Amino acid sequence: MDISRFTSYKEKVVGSCSRVIVGKDPVIALVLTCFICSGHVLLEDVPGTGKTMLLRAFAKTIGGDFKRIQFTPDLLPSDLTGINFYNQKTGEFEFRPGPLFSHIVLADEINRATPRTQSSLLEAMEERQITVDGVTTRLQEPFMVMATQNPLESYGTFPLPEAQTDRFFMRLSLGYMTREQEMAVIARPSTLDLVESLSQAVTPEETEYVRREYTKIRVSQPVLAYMMDIIEGTRRESSFRTGVSTRGATALYKASQVTAALSGREYVIPEDVKYVAPYVLCHRITSCGSTSSQGAQEVLRRILDNVRVPLEEL
Repeated sequence: MDISRFTSYKEKVVGSCSRVIVGKDPVIALVLTCFICSGHVLLEDVPGTGKTMLLRAFAKTIGGDFKRIQFTPDLLPSDLTGINFYNQKTGEFEFRPGPLFSHIVLADEINRATPRTQSSLLEAMEERQITVDGVTTRLQEPFMVMATQNPLESYGTFPLPEAQTDRFFMRLSLGYMTREQEMAVIARPSTLDLVESLSQAVTPEETEYVRREYTKIRVSQPVLAYMMDIIEGTRRESSFRTGVSTRGATALYKASQVTAALSGREYVIPEDVKYVAPYVLCHRITSCGSTSSQGAQEVLRRILDNVRVPLEEL
C-alpha cells in the first residue's frame, strides 16, 4: 500500500473544493472521509452557508455525476427512484431512471418530505440498489447521498426518525466564515461561476484505489479497545435514551482508518478516533429530555474526556 497516494488525493480534492468553499478545509476533508468509506453525509446548518455549492464542487472535483433533489411535502418515492412508463412507439414498458441513479446526490431539505418519501432513500443508501415494480437495479459506484436540513426551522417539516439518521455516516455543519474570509467571498465573482470553472482533479483509478485500500490501515488491539470503551460509554450513560449501535461502531472504525490514511499514516492512533467520534456518533444517540443535538454533544465530550487513552509501550 502506497500511503502517499492518500495524502496526494486529499490535497487535490481539498485544494480544488477550497477554491469555492473558503476556510472550511476540515469539513471538506470530513466529507472526503465519508466518500472514501462509502458513507453518506447529513449536513445541518442555516440557509446560505454553502451546503449546495460544497457538494457541487465536490462532484466536479471527483468527476462524478451530480443530481440535486429539492424535497417538498408533495414529493413521491417514484420522483427519486424512477418509474416504468408505457412507450407507445414500441408498445412496451420502459424504465425511466430517477435522480438517485447518479454518483453524487444532494437531498436538499430532506426533512420537508413525508416519511414515505424519506424512506425511499434507505435501500439506495444501505444496499446500493433500487427496486421498482419488483425489479432491482444496482447503482453505479461511487455513490454518495448528502442530505441537508435546517436545524432551526420545524414548521412544515417531518423530523428524521432515529433509525434513518443512523444510516448517515456523519453529521456535519459548515458554520459561518471568519470576518476576513466572508469579506473576500462577497467581493469575488459568482460562486456558481467558480464551480463551473472547476475541473476534475482526481482520476477514477485514484478514487478506486483509496476506497479499496484504506481497509488495510492497521488498528492495534489497544486502539480497538479504546473505540469500544467509547461505544460502551454511550450505552451506559444514563442521560442517553439510546447508545451507539453496532453500525455506528463500524463507522467509527472505518472513519478512523481513513483519517489515519489521509494524515499519511498506515496505523490508527487514539487521536484519530477522538477527532472523528463527535461527527460519527452524535447523531446516533438521543439525549433524554433534549430535542437538540447540543445535549448529546456535551455528554459525548465528557465521555471522551473520561475514557482512558491507551499509551504506547516503551
